[in-house]
Amino acid sequence: MREGDIGAMPPELQLARLQALDRVMAMAEFDLDGVLCRANDNYLQLMGLTREQSLGRAHRSFCSAHLAGSARYREIWAHLCAGNAYSGVVERLRSDGSSCWLEATYSPVMDARRQVTHILKIATDVTQRRAREQAQQEHLRRLSLVADASDTAVVISDGASRIVHVNGGFTRMFGWRTEEVAGRTPIALLAPQVSETFVDRYRSDLRAGQPVGREEIVVGKHGQRYWAKVISNPILDADGHWQYTVSMLTDITRSKMHEALQHRVLEAMARERPLVEVLEMVCLEVERIAPEVTASILEVDAQGLLHPLAGPSLPQSYSALLDGLAIGPNVGSCGTAAWRNAPVQVDDIAQDPLWADFRHLILPLGFQACWSTPICNSEGKPIGTFAFYYREPLTGGASAFHQQLVDACIHLCALALERELSRARIRQLAFYDGLTGLPNRSLLQAKADQAIASAAVHDAQLAVLFIDLDRFKQVNDSLGHPVGDELLRSVAARLQRVLRSSDIAGRLSGDEFVAVLPHCDAEYVANTIERLQELLAEPLNIADTSLAISASVGIAMFPSDGRDMETLVHRADMAMYQAKSKGRGRFCFFSSEMNRLAQERLALETALRKALKSGGLRLHYQPQIEMATGRLYGVEALARWSHAELGEISPARFIPLAEECGLIAELGSWALEEACRQLSQWRAKGLEVPAVSVNLSPSSFHNLDLPRMIADTLDRNDLVPQDLTLELTESILLDTNPSTMKTINEVHAHGVRLSMDDFGTGYSSLSYLRRLPVSELKLDRSFVADLEHDEAARALSSAILGIGKSLHLTVVAEGVETPTQSVMLCEQGYPVAQGYLFARPLAPQEFEHWLAANAACPVQTAYGDIAA
Repeated sequence: MREGDIGAMPPELQLARLQALDRVMAMAEFDLDGVLCRANDNYLQLMGLTREQSLGRAHRSFCSAHLAGSARYREIWAHLCAGNAYSGVVERLRSDGSSCWLEATYSPVMDARRQVTHILKIATDVTQRRAREQAQQEHLRRLSLVADASDTAVVISDGASRIVHVNGGFTRMFGWRTEEVAGRTPIALLAPQVSETFVDRYRSDLRAGQPVGREEIVVGKHGQRYWAKVISNPILDADGHWQYTVSMLTDITRSKMHEALQHRVLEAMARERPLVEVLEMVCLEVERIAPEVTASILEVDAQGLLHPLAGPSLPQSYSALLDGLAIGPNVGSCGTAAWRNAPVQVDDIAQDPLWADFRHLILPLGFQACWSTPICNSEGKPIGTFAFYYREPLTGGASAFHQQLVDACIHLCALALERELSRARIRQLAFYDGLTGLPNRSLLQAKADQAIASAAVHDAQLAVLFIDLDRFKQVNDSLGHPVGDELLRSVAARLQRVLRSSDIAGRLSGDEFVAVLPHCDAEYVANTIERLQELLAEPLNIADTSLAISASVGIAMFPSDGRDMETLVHRADMAMYQAKSKGRGRFCFFSSEMNRLAQERLALETALRKALKSGGLRLHYQPQIEMATGRLYGVEALARWSHAELGEISPARFIPLAEECGLIAELGSWALEEACRQLSQWRAKGLEVPAVSVNLSPSSFHNLDLPRMIADTLDRNDLVPQDLTLELTESILLDTNPSTMKTINEVHAHGVRLSMDDFGTGYSSLSYLRRLPVSELKLDRSFVADLEHDEAARALSSAILGIGKSLHLTVVAEGVETPTQSVMLCEQGYPVAQGYLFARPLAPQEFEHWLAANAACPVQTAYGDIAA
């Protein structure tokens, strides 16, 4: 049915249609002068009229004064009277003067002669829908205003993933304005390489109302590339349907390259990985980041000859042809770059004269351009080249993205090459340890290989002992390195006194020694170690100080535990750690079970790394209570880890692991960021949480950038320095890193509070304490646990409180578990306490419930009873 045809329908059909509409719609009839003739109950209720009030009212009275007096109104009404329908969303006035919005259709009703007799209005109330749409539009407008002021690129797309708006930061980063990208799909525009599987999962998560975060390489209007952190947040309508997506893209190119390249390469170097393996890692990581390039690293020796070191994606036959090639002014990109000691970029190998003698080698492989940069040593001399090969000619030069890759890699390659050259020189110059006179690692390896070969020929057993001195670091730190060196010399001499002339002893590094005992069984090995322990236990007088030393020893047997020196040393090392875990001065034979445990530890380390990157860790918060009032003093953030396969993993297990494998600083940074974010979220909810405490390891303070990172984190979460307390362990008192005290003082200067955790159990020293700018001491839980039964514990806890008061420090008692402990701490005057008596560490939501309960009924600390 077309609008305006109602009057031309058969009467019975017309009546049926109108009756159906009358039940669900607001309907009214106006004569040609705009006077209301009839209205159904829905219309009267909508407009707030009685039937008597409605009759005779002019249509203009339902319109705003501006509309009623406008030419537009007269034009529409004349249009209707001429037999033309009108529909749209219109604003009308109710009887009380309030506005409502109607989705209305005005249909001229005609008689049998096709003459318009009156106007039929059918309408639906869309006031609420209109209000929601206006609110949504205003929300988006405000978001846009905020986003335009930020350097972060912001993209707003609709429910069909079509771009509707980009902010100024997006335009500055990628080069497109809103009108250029409106209607396009963000992923297809910025990251066309993303798989359809990811796109489907991405949209599914947004449709479910879940934010999506990821890190992705993205491309701009002019081909510029960035590594971006992308966070997409869905905006749902009142019915929970996905309506818009706000995506924020932050340029993390530099930090990501640092993470992807420097962290992995330096870690590999620290783990003594071979040079070729380290450099191949660099090439493969570069090719993963930039698949359009093929990377190559060549060494330049002292004679100016090239030697391939890494080029995992180049044919071995091609690399072999470069081996021994002399650098020169026309030796391709790499040979010329080394000759000039400057980058050389060849945009088209087929045409460039630098490749005249070599293009027949590379063009058949499909490469058409090459950019090579010299790798220089600390004196500025080229010791290698780092090259990118391209399968397409370069137009306009290498991209800024590629330049950043080169900048990130060159110094790493130089470091690796210089390190290898230095090691090679050292291997050539010395085979003996300069401190102890024992064979060094190289000579030890050579002699051990001979002994193993002899044992294999004669079908004899052989033992490898891995010896590690106990508490040697404490001697070094407390008495100085000269005393430590003298101790190592004495240990080496006593070791040689125990061994036979056919046995081999060597020093690996630090306080680690290895001994090889040919032609012996387990019983002889045990007796030898017992004699060594007895000899080491004899008092040793160094620098007017009497020392008694012990050692932990691990043993691996040939051939049952390994058939080569590397395996035997590795397994003896594992056995040594097992012995050390049982106590000092012990020895332990390697077993397959030990190997299994080592593999489990490696798997746990891998899982921990993954958890740190993927958000698998979480924080729980333990309240700290003011003893005088029972009110909340603050919360301590404590890390927790639930693994999908391993279950709940104790902090006592994964925190030491993080320290051992170098993840503790990263773990501390995550905890700091997450704790500040959570505190900010609680504040936004109106919850009164005075402050949050975060534990940081001493290694975190080696980072001179820590104060800036903390300040940025606080600013990002709208917090002030007084909202944060950093808890230090007493081991920081013996940290000799020169950055530690400088970083601590800068953090304190920013206004962040520092707390000494577990005070009284480690290296407590009042002279050290005087130097540290701490504002809080935490009495270790071991003192609290013994308060009820140990007079010495009570005396020490009282003394520590006195120290704190005299230094104007707040003293917090940890581990309060019984009412009696609480009473005794109150009696001694402790101002703050925490422990299971008050609350266990709680997940954020559980803590919110606890806080609500505590607000209604403060925690009972027994302080009031004592005061009475």
